[in-house]
Amino acid sequence: MAGSRRRLYITEPDRERLMDLIADHRNATRTSNAYLDALEAEIAKAKVVAPDQVPPDAVTMNSRVRVRDVDTDETETYRIVYPDDAGAEDDALSVFAPIGTALFGFRVGDTVTWKVPDGRRRIRIEALLYQPEAFARAEAEKPGE
Repeated sequence: MAGSRRRLYITEPDRERLMDLIADHRNATRTSNAYLDALEAEIAKAKVVAPDQVPPDAVTMNSRVRVRDVDTDETETYRIVYPDDAGAEDDALSVFAPIGTALFGFRVGDTVTWKVPDGRRRIRIEALLYQPEAFARAEAEKPGE
């Protein structure tokens, strides 16, 4: 996995849940997984912040993101979810899936490159259609009704 990654920001509840899920996955499978190793390393280096301090253009858990394949020019939309929620909706993609792991923590405008069985794939994050932390900030700033 590579890209023009900026510093990953993560909330404490997301950090704890992801680290627990990674440990559970390792205990259950007893195998190494390069994508999870990379995700764990990024989480370990991440800056833990309050939800209102997450940059509004960063891909966080439950974010809906539109990406463009740099080589084919095709676009897709994904919602980055915890493994148990993957597949619940057509665009629900586990953060443990290779592309989910690759996108997590990147920001709008970043290009992500990662290995696939037949080579490498490069996608650019075109837009963040929904980020729970930004949505919560906007809701909190609404005047009382």
